[in-house]
Amino acid sequence: MKVARVILTALAGVLVLGLVNFYIGYHLWLLLKAWFPGTRGAIYWPLFWVAALSYLICRLPWPHALKPAARLLKVIGSYYLALMEFAVILLPLADLLYGILTWSGNRPHLYVLEAGTVVAVLLLVLMIWGSRNAWSTVLRLHELSVAKPLGGQEKLTIAVASDLHLGNIVGNRHLKKMVDRMNAMKPDIILLAGDVLDDSIEPFVRNRMSEQLARLSAKHGVFAVLGNHEYYGGDIGQYTEIMQSIGIRVLQDEVAEAAGVYIVGRKDKTAESMEPGGRMSVADLLEDLDLTRPVIMMDHQPTGFAAAAEAGVDVLLSGHTHRGQIAPNHWITKRLFELDWGYLNKNNLHVIVSSGYGTWGPPIRLASRSEIISLSLTPSG
Repeated sequence: MKVARVILTALAGVLVLGLVNFYIGYHLWLLLKAWFPGTRGAIYWPLFWVAALSYLICRLPWPHALKPAARLLKVIGSYYLALMEFAVILLPLADLLYGILTWSGNRPHLYVLEAGTVVAVLLLVLMIWGSRNAWSTVLRLHELSVAKPLGGQEKLTIAVASDLHLGNIVGNRHLKKMVDRMNAMKPDIILLAGDVLDDSIEPFVRNRMSEQLARLSAKHGVFAVLGNHEYYGGDIGQYTEIMQSIGIRVLQDEVAEAAGVYIVGRKDKTAESMEPGGRMSVADLLEDLDLTRPVIMMDHQPTGFAAAAEAGVDVLLSGHTHRGQIAPNHWITKRLFELDWGYLNKNNLHVIVSSGYGTWGPPIRLASRSEIISLSLTPSG
């Protein structure tokens, strides 16, 4: 029964995807015929379907010699995902207006050309604006106080980034900007709150991205946790070894001590379904700690705030949501999570959820920005 349900769900998903893309492809076909009357369907439709399905095609087991072509398809498919979402929003509005014009007795014979051109221009504007939001990073400042001493220090500066998604889309150029900006903060600690990898470790290794990460410099160390995408890639062992070799400790249900505070790193929630032992509870992780000292915890997915507060965590850092990455997806993430982006104080627990530094899929953001967090901690007493 379970297998049959999975198959039926997959078939339903393929059917919906096919219908949505046919809807988009048909409208683009009408516009191209209006722009270029000699456009041939025998050429257009195969090219369209390759572009529309390229994000899936690139994941097939390609021969080594054709890997560059697969990477190109992934880039094309990534941008198409954003175009598809924008088109699904804009095209029904255009169709509704066309229906109103027809129903009112008008003969909108030029409507396809005029409305199609307007939609195409809007799509271009959204893509350019979204690209700017994805590649132009903002620094979010959070100044927090904790009712505990900071090991004799008056202030602790922590640089935080989540969701780098390093791979074929987000590469060394964007990574270098992050490293430079974090190092310029002269932080006491640097924390990477999961999804450093996009999924496969192959482009991370091939492009030697670890050499850029190795440049991260913090007085009391650099720490990371796993995100769901490290689990999807299936190379956690190799990844943690590489990170360890460049001086970045990946905490997997572990606690480190730095600058007079505890740095707690949970395994990602994905471990509950992908690892036999799952992951430890927050209470078990903190059981033997001296809770008169500050506890900063990284948990990639922003869940379990009440449990963290009850266990004695002072600051919880998460990512994962990207704040929906592309509007109006942020309406969905806002409903799925108690906090999908920004700051929340819950029972004296400081929660910060980052929209992330990189992107999943298209390097496009609307209603969200690429961000780095500068966290300043001071004792309140």
